[in-house]
Amino acid sequence: MPATIAVLPGWAATVHAGREALADGEVRWTFDRLHDEIAAAGRAALAHGVGPGDRVAIWAPNSRHWITAALGAVGVGAVLVPVNTRYKPAEAADIVRRSGATVLFTEHDFLGTDYAAVLHGSGEDLGALRSTVPLHGPGWDEYLAAGDAVPEAERAARAAAVRPDDLCDILYTSGTTGRSKGVMSTHAQTLRLYAEWSRLVTLRPGDRYLLVNPFFHTFGYKAGVLACLLRGVAMIPEAVYDADRILERMAAERVTCLMGPPTVFHGLIHHPRRADHDLSALRLAGTGAASVPTALVEEVRTVLGAPDVFTAYGLTESGGVVSVCPTDADAHTLAHTVGLPLPGTEVRIASPLGDVLPPGEPGEVQVRGYHVMRGYLDDPAATAEAVDADGWLRTGDIGVLDARGYLAITDRLKDMYVVGGFNAYPAEIENVLLGHEAISDAAVVGAPDDRLGEVGVAFVVTTRELDPAELTAWSRERLANFKVPRRFVPLRELPRNAGGKLLKGELRRAARGES
Repeated sequence: MPATIAVLPGWAATVHAGREALADGEVRWTFDRLHDEIAAAGRAALAHGVGPGDRVAIWAPNSRHWITAALGAVGVGAVLVPVNTRYKPAEAADIVRRSGATVLFTEHDFLGTDYAAVLHGSGEDLGALRSTVPLHGPGWDEYLAAGDAVPEAERAARAAAVRPDDLCDILYTSGTTGRSKGVMSTHAQTLRLYAEWSRLVTLRPGDRYLLVNPFFHTFGYKAGVLACLLRGVAMIPEAVYDADRILERMAAERVTCLMGPPTVFHGLIHHPRRADHDLSALRLAGTGAASVPTALVEEVRTVLGAPDVFTAYGLTESGGVVSVCPTDADAHTLAHTVGLPLPGTEVRIASPLGDVLPPGEPGEVQVRGYHVMRGYLDDPAATAEAVDADGWLRTGDIGVLDARGYLAITDRLKDMYVVGGFNAYPAEIENVLLGHEAISDAAVVGAPDDRLGEVGVAFVVTTRELDPAELTAWSRERLANFKVPRRFVPLRELPRNAGGKLLKGELRRAARGES
């Protein structure tokens, strides 16, 4: 196995020589060609002045250019900073600024939006950013052409100089305080984790993997792009999830692997024209990120015809993975547990007082292992709060270990909820809502949703009557769509105890329609 992501593409070109690595429209690349394209992007990064440890951000949808630009920069020692494509300019600028990114890869035209223009026209402080590179069109061609003057030997030497313990990326994840935090991971952690993960979920050479999960997330980038390079799997990147197009591509490309949140599989199973498409090549389906009904697991196997199904659990601070429920588990086990901890990973259940609890007792899930983050960027206090002196990561999730050692996630200590596979953090949303001139108090909770898993419900105290449609439109101007509450409930006052603490349990019950 390669020691760093910097040399991973070259390793894959040798081990998987001649095998198809990428299918993106009319473009078909073998692993050899993919390595050449990544190397060209690496030479361009050197010509662009990218040095070891420099932060390089990328704010763009899934594409082959995302892969080559990102791995080209990482291959010459840069630290990758992916940015959520659903973010508004202020949200993206915040990450660019605090990460210290000097170069930003983005798009001039995606779904009618010029990302570069809206960011630079927002008036936001972009910190150390000195250049913005488009991933398509003349600007991308110019970026690559500049690398023609850089010898390949220089790029290869730079790749060889990257060390396993060097940082490879900083992925931002919001916290309960509403302030996003940059999770730092190394090359060695990442490669060991996804070599193990890809083996456990049975990825194998010759598989064809439809990459629906966004590359700005560990699920798309690490459990997608990097896992494919490690296992000799063909990547089929998809920029936007659309059930009609997904069905067409699955049939046309003979897709064998599909992974995503439950909403992806729900949409395919219940699609009115699903039977018109040949999905017989599908053998492996993976899901997680939200509650998984037993019926859904059974339907993935029977309706979609995928014999191998797995569920998993993880968080960005653990590199994206903690446990995997094996593909041969029964539907009930797959739906009600997230499997066994990965080899080299310890999981314990702790009481509020810190005592380790026996099997069957619910408590906070705590994780220790080689893949626990190196810390939050420039935030030692938050790091110390999340990871104790003995290396145990406090996940903030409530879980139970059964007698077999299988883990079940039963609740959350934190208020975070998952909307269609995207984490939504109430404190962040509440802070935005309180910026409305007519909202004096606000609380946001998650509520079950058949299609998306969970959606946000906002309880608001207002100084005048507000139309929910007006609030929705106002919120959409300031928040990524998945963060916008699906319902706004007006209250005279929010429920609080005698000490003034907000009683979110009451609000959750109200959001679920319980008395």
